[in-house]
Amino acid sequence: MSPIITLLTDFGTADGFVGEMKGVLLNDAPAAVLVDISHELAPHDVQLGRLTLARYWQRFPAGTVHLAVVDPGVGSSRAALAVECEGRFLVGPDNGLLSPALVITRARAVVIPVPAGAAPTFHGRDVFAPAAARLANGDPLDALGEVAASPVILRTPLAQRSAAGELQGEVIAIDRFGNAITSLLAARGSIVSVAGHELPLCRTYADLPRGEAGAVTGSSGFIEIVVREGRAADVLRLARGAPVTLR
Repeated sequence: MSPIITLLTDFGTADGFVGEMKGVLLNDAPAAVLVDISHELAPHDVQLGRLTLARYWQRFPAGTVHLAVVDPGVGSSRAALAVECEGRFLVGPDNGLLSPALVITRARAVVIPVPAGAAPTFHGRDVFAPAAARLANGDPLDALGEVAASPVILRTPLAQRSAAGELQGEVIAIDRFGNAITSLLAARGSIVSVAGHELPLCRTYADLPRGEAGAVTGSSGFIEIVVREGRAADVLRLARGAPVTLR
């Protein structure tokens, strides 16, 4: 089977940055199948990139190389990483983006050296893409660099239980539909309180009247604040970090 390389970035497609990365990948690993996950992440949003990566990286076959670049610290002292976990590889900046694999105890990570001549503003093309191509070609992880001693790991904040028995969490991301994804895991028959609103926890969006707000359990298991056929983040004026209570 041809090697698979997936791409996740905040580059957008109006410029040629993604094309440059693909050119390097196909020159260095011409047999690879390139799969675009998304290039429309909000610029510099490492947290959303982390949550997006968590959704799909284990869904692909063993041997897949996941190339992820959301890198506001490009060219700085932050390291470049290659990670091997669960038979798959991930390549990207050491800023917490690759946390979905790094939190697993069996994960191994190495620091990729920055080659001489690499543009300090475009490590996606000059550092990460060549490393991803090497892994797709079958190079072992250890051939790419030295062991990373303490890679950056970001975690979803844990919900806290109040004295009254309520679970207190927060909004951790806003998706493109305007749904506010929270750090809370669902319980049947619960009520969700957010921004002064008491919302029922429904099974699906269609359980709500059109334009009404509620909560559902998303496919990742987290409770999401939604408005049927609307944008909950706009209607309820929600942003990342907004407190949410489950009772």
